[in-house]
Formats: sequence, structure tokens, C-alpha cells
Amino acid sequence: MRAFELIAAWPADNVAAAVIDRRGEIHLYGDESREFRLASVSKVITAWAVLVACEEGTLSLADALGQDGCTVQHLLAHAGGYAFEGGAPISKPGARRVYSNTGYEMLATHLADRSEMPFWDYVDGAVFSPLGIVASQQEGSSAKDARLDIVNLSLFVAEMRRPRLLARDTFVEAVTSQFPELDGIVPGIGRFDPCPWGLGPEIRGNKHPHWTSPHNSAVTYGHFGGSGTFVWVDPIADVACAVVGDRDFDQWALTHWPEFSSAVLSEVS
Repeated sequence: MRAFELIAAWPADNVAAAVIDRRGEIHLYGDESREFRLASVSKVITAWAVLVACEEGTLSLADALGQDGCTVQHLLAHAGGYAFEGGAPISKPGARRVYSNTGYEMLATHLADRSEMPFWDYVDGAVFSPLGIVASQQEGSSAKDARLDIVNLSLFVAEMRRPRLLARDTFVEAVTSQFPELDGIVPGIGRFDPCPWGLGPEIRGNKHPHWTSPHNSAVTYGHFGGSGTFVWVDPIADVACAVVGDRDFDQWALTHWPEFSSAVLSEVS
């Protein structure tokens, strides 16, 4: 793909990328065997595992979890009132969009308790194995420590684009903004009112500036990670994209990522 040529100008030593076109064909760039820490892209994997558990009856979106009034749904959508780090809530549930690693770690503990197995073992059995994802042993935080190479990440992004593990109604809810009136901050980018977020994936909406392309539709959903990673699916263009790298997110990404995503959309949609 011509769009991949833009990656050579990025200030990162190692980058790999995948694009899934409208035919479902996966186009790859870079080292296909190198695993990268996904940082906050891990949250979408965690969310998928939680949603599978909800469909199995192990969990429910209505499960009370954390402070009074907080549920699994609140935590998936960063509306539980918990700070980025630390166990003490800083606002009431459903009051504002407070981006939280803590909430996702609470979800992992809840799932491990209910399933009676370690969280990452559940992810492997419920998400990775059915999708054919083969990775090294996962460990660490459910919010930020998953590791995958670009080939295996592309398999997960294909699931985000055309889900096989989730029922249609569950998937639609996952990519629909929850508590849609809430304002909040996208870390490293800015405050938005409203700040749409689904059950795991961020919803692009009308955010500007943003890490996706200005040509991505408002219903684009995905996530980026502070380690230099992102995934997005644009259901209008019917295209998906994933990038992993070894340079932390900073202003450079807000220049190069939208340019790359625009080139992808222009080339394959």
C-alpha cells in the first residue's frame, strides 16, 4: 500500500501496521513477528473479554462494582468516577467521563473472581484462541500491558470490524456512546463536550483535534495507546487500521497519525 510509505518519516525506530480493506483483505507493513506493548489499546481487548463474559452469563453490565451506583457498564465507558490511577473515586458514577486505568483493572479483578480463573487466562480462552491469536504469555495490567505482534493484532481488529465472538446487539451497544451527554478528556489530546465513548472503544464523534483522520466518519471507533499504538474501525468506509510502535505518543503522533489515516482512507475506501 502506498500509504505505508508515509511511515518512513515517523520518528520511531520500529513501527508495524495493518490495514483491512473493504474486501476484508489484510495488508501488513513492518516486522510481523515483533511483539509490542499495546498500552491502552489493551482496554479494548479487556472490554471484549468482559462483553463475552456478559453474554455467557458470568457477568452483567448491571453488576454493581466499586462505589455506590457504579456498574460494569460505567467502568467500561469511563463513567465510573475513578481517577486515571488510584483506588479512590473522584466523582459520582455517570457525572463525567473520567478516563481510568483503575476502572479497567477493577473489571479484570471482577471477571477473574466470577470466572474463577486468572484474567489473562480468561482472555486467552474467550478471545485470543477463538480468533486464532497466538501470543506470548500475557501479564500485568488489563488496562495497559497486553503485548501482540501486528499479525495477531490485525486478527483482533478484524473481530472489531466483523465480530464473531459477540452477538449483534452486544456489538452495536459496544460501539454506541454510553452516557452520551458526558464531557471528558481524551488523555494527551484535550477536553471534549460531549466526549463519546462506547463499552471499551472510544467513539470519534466530532472531536477536533483527534488522533484519527479528519476524514474518518463520526461513528469511527477504536483506541490509541501511549506507547505509540492505535486501532480504529470506520464502519462507513468499511476500513480498519492498526499501528504498533516503540515511540511514545506525543505531538508527533497528532501530526503523523491523521495524515497516515487520511492516506489509508483515500487509498482503500
